Amino acid sequence: MILAKLLEESHLLAKLRKAIVCARLFEGRQELRSCLVKVATFDLGNEEIYEQIKADYELVRKTIKTKGFEALTGKMGVLVQPRTKGAGHGSTSRAFYARKALVSKILGMEIKKSV
Repeated sequence: MILAKLLEESHLLAKLRKAIVCARLFEGRQELRSCLVKVATFDLGNEEIYEQIKADYELVRKTIKTKGFEALTGKMGVLVQPRTKGAGHGSTSRAFYARKALVSKILGMEIKKSV
């Protein structure tokens, strides 16, 4: 359970240590082919990323402790967010999901914001 574990002991960090992120080129909805653009792993040595993930994790822990599990929302977190597992539709279990900002940092690719 998340309340009992610090980030350093968490399932989230264990998964990030093993994660391989693959970027592919989107060519269309038909998905006739898939062009691999870049492959990267999570850099545990990047202190900025690590500290933000830790802050996101601690925010979730604090929210559960002070407001309860039901208070978790997908709006929480800068780099990782708690969201309903799977498609939702009444599910109450949660998992951490990487936000686009984290994936772009792992890949070393800047997200361009449209104006």
